[in-house]
Amino acid sequence: MQVSVFIYGQQEDEQYHENGIHFYRIKNIFMKGLSWWLTRKKVEHCINLANRKHNIDIIEVADWTGFSSFISFPCKIVMRLNGSDTYFCYLEKRPVKKWNKFLEKRAFSEANAIIAVSYFVGKTTNQIFNTNKKYTVIPNSIDATVFKPNQVKCHEPLVLYFGTLIRKKGVLNIPQIFNSVIKQMPNAHLVLVGGDTTDINSGNSSTWNMMKTLFTDEAFKQTTYLGQKPYEEIQQYIQKATVCIFPSYAEALPVSWLEAMAMGKGIVASNIGWAAEMIENKKEGLLYNPTSHEAFSNAILLLLSDEILCAEMGKNARLKVLTTFDNNIIAKRNIAFYKNLINETQ
Repeated sequence: MQVSVFIYGQQEDEQYHENGIHFYRIKNIFMKGLSWWLTRKKVEHCINLANRKHNIDIIEVADWTGFSSFISFPCKIVMRLNGSDTYFCYLEKRPVKKWNKFLEKRAFSEANAIIAVSYFVGKTTNQIFNTNKKYTVIPNSIDATVFKPNQVKCHEPLVLYFGTLIRKKGVLNIPQIFNSVIKQMPNAHLVLVGGDTTDINSGNSSTWNMMKTLFTDEAFKQTTYLGQKPYEEIQQYIQKATVCIFPSYAEALPVSWLEAMAMGKGIVASNIGWAAEMIENKKEGLLYNPTSHEAFSNAILLLLSDEILCAEMGKNARLKVLTTFDNNIIAKRNIAFYKNLINETQ
């Protein structure tokens, strides 16, 4: 089996092999008004050259911005739904660029087969594009031998959020939630890990600066923002946490949740859409609407104060990863999907 990866938007054109995979780095073509078209044609040419050498059976494309639209492929196309721009705009209740929606819908309609990382993203994508395409759910996965429980003992109740500081992940709710936690548990500590971003609704250049104004003085004293950290370091922050929180409004099937689950942490997360496909409420974590600040904070307090319950839910969460979201399991499902699709063409 030969696997190739085509990556556009690169600084230079380059080809190389690594771990048995052939990588094609493709530099975009910049020409006012025509960049989108010329870059697509360049990618198409690169794929066709590779096809002459290796006889490509299937090409998998992403849904984001519908890049595969207007590319003529020499084989069947599989689109993997991780959430298009149209999808996230719909969940966030903000307008989508008409051109983006047009390209994404066209690319979605042209795909020969669809993989959705959750039932929710598949169903919602059909809804927003007014289509009824068949899709197969194959969720994201994680290496449970890398992300695993540890014996680090927390010396204080530590609440962790890790992820980009962006409105769609519900971070503007975190200050109000933690304000309520501090009222009941003054020694609790909140740690935030992730890059800051411009807020798309207000235009504010820093979401963190917006968050800071929402903390009470007492809560802010117990809050530490570490900024963006290398992915390799994320495990050490999860290790130290008592409870991980994910008050998101818009996801497809977030890997960050899987990382915390695999490490056996107590989790309080959003109860929207995809959540129930990952976590069974009150068994593998606690799910609440992030706008319900009091209920969300009470759930955090429950796990912080009940060590046995927190450990039990963490144990159940890891078991869920091992049986449903482990890399080995999901790899086999992907291979079976591709084999069936190839056999259909023969």
